[in-house]
Formats: sequence, structure tokens, C-alpha cells
Amino acid sequence: MQRTGPLAAVRTPPNAGVLNCRVLDPVNEPIPHAEFTVSDTMGRKVVSGGTDPFGSFVATVPTGEYRLAVSAEGYTPYRASATVTEDTLASLGDVTLQVAQPPELPAPGDWEIEPAHSSIAFTARHIGLARIHGRFNSFAGAVRIGDDMEQSAMHVVIDAASIDTNVKMRDDHLRSGDFLDVQRFPTLEFYSDRFTHRGGNRWAVTGALSLHGVTRTVTLDAEYLGLGNGMEGEARAACRATTELHRDDFTVSWQTMLARGIAVVGPSIRIGLDIQIVPKG
Repeated sequence: MQRTGPLAAVRTPPNAGVLNCRVLDPVNEPIPHAEFTVSDTMGRKVVSGGTDPFGSFVATVPTGEYRLAVSAEGYTPYRASATVTEDTLASLGDVTLQVAQPPELPAPGDWEIEPAHSSIAFTARHIGLARIHGRFNSFAGAVRIGDDMEQSAMHVVIDAASIDTNVKMRDDHLRSGDFLDVQRFPTLEFYSDRFTHRGGNRWAVTGALSLHGVTRTVTLDAEYLGLGNGMEGEARAACRATTELHRDDFTVSWQTMLARGIAVVGPSIRIGLDIQIVPKG
């Protein structure tokens, strides 16, 4: 339809138009920071982003047919089609997202991390520009799921010497006394003391991490992915989690500066976990 109101003053390039909508929850409150993706008929992403504090988004796109996908934490995704014509506003109006059913939780009891389908990875900044990616190849862990999920507990042990960035010289340096000092501190260990539900499939797992002889409280920002079955019918549960560690907090403080004053290794390490657990035994 023809643009009116504030959008009438928005200039668009030739052969382009404006696409917009407002995203609401079931009680008609706006959902800020909902994620939207606009794709063409071939499935190629044209534009993406998040809604503003009022739940709205506005995008200028070339004329044509589009598919819109809207998602937000704790809600069922929404999809729609739209046609954008030259110098006009294609408005989808108010889009109401319905509350999603949370995925089924694992059964109470003892579970263990299945290493073949799990990973513990990290990312570090190098010379202020690039990122170096690595992982730990050897680890084990146990999870006790409580009758109340928030009473669950987890213990993970990581073999420090299994650090792997795919470069032997760098890995040997990371194992040395400058970094992990694996001769003195052969393992990293995490004991959880609290599972906190943050809504939807988001959880916070807080506990004590022992690294390089120092123990600090850290919180994993976790996304529970639900239950499934493996090749032999065994029950499996999966989650993703991230956290950020500051090297100085664990006295892993080795540093060399480049001539222009830039640190060779960044001060923080980003940790990413993809975990599958199976019933113990």
C-alpha cells in the first residue's frame, strides 16, 4: 500500500520498497530484540536484524517476493510471505508470537557426558586482529538430574595436556609454565552448585572452575536443546553453553607486546561447549 505518516518521508532507491511489521506477545506487549530474517524466493538471506524497543522493524529492500521469519526466545517462530513494490510500504501489521512449549527435560538420575558427540572449545584473540580456535580432546563428566531440575549437579574433568589448536609449537607453549603448566596442574575441573532457569530453554549453570591452581566462580550461559535417541535407541539430551574467562583471574598472565603496543594474546578466552549426555551405565 502507499506509504503514509512518518514513512512517507523515507526516500527509497529506484526499484526498492519498504517492508515492516510489529512483533507482539500473546497479551499484545511488544517483543524487543526479536530476530527477523528476510529471504528471497531462492532462500538467500537479504537482510536480518532485531526488532527495536517497540517490537518493530523496518527494512528497505529491492522490489520482489520475500519470505519473512521472526523468532524470539521462548516463542514459536513465525513465517510469512510479502510482496514489495517500488516506493511503497509492504506492511505485515502486528505479528503475534505464541509461547513455545519448553523441550522435555531429562529424566531424574545419573547421566554422563558422551565424549564422541561432545566438544569443549575455546577462542582467543591474537595480535588484536585474528581469532585462534582450539579445543580439549580429552574430558569426562557426570550430571545428576534432580527431581527438580534446579537441584541438579554437574562435575567435569578436562585433561589439560589434551589442548589442541592444530599447531604443535603453539600447543607445546600452551602446555608450558607460561600458560596451563600441565606438569603441575594436569586437569581443569568444574563443579556446579546451581542450575537456574532463565525462561524458555535458557539456563544458567553456576559453579567453581579450578584452572592453573586457582578456583573461581563462573556461570555457563546454557541453551537446552531437548531429548532424542541415538543409533541404538538410547536416550540422549543435548545442550550448548558459553562463558568468558579472564586469564588474569586464573594467573595465566604470560604476555608479549608487539612493537606497536598490541598484546599478542588477548586478555579473555571465550569458551563454547556442545554437550550430549546419556544415562550412566
